[in-house]
Amino acid sequence: MSSKRKQIDPLPDEFNSYEEAAEFWDTHDTTDYSEHFVTIEAEAELKRRRFEVEVDERLMEVLRARAKERGVTVNRLVSEMLRDKLRSAA
Repeated sequence: MSSKRKQIDPLPDEFNSYEEAAEFWDTHDTTDYSEHFVTIEAEAELKRRRFEVEVDERLMEVLRARAKERGVTVNRLVSEMLRDKLRSAA
């Protein structure tokens, strides 16, 4: 087995642009720079939950077309349709 260590480029003090940072991290492994990691405390509050529902391909084509006609996303269209249907069923 070789005892050679992996050559690691130094981490720049700062990047001149987001693009430069992205290019660096596209070609480097963050785990090689763990000594620069800082532990932080963070709190998050989920405001909305999202759920997935499977639909067949033909139905999705129709939903996409109707959403496009109305100028809304498929998610918004389906949510509105379900709300209306549930309201009328109550």
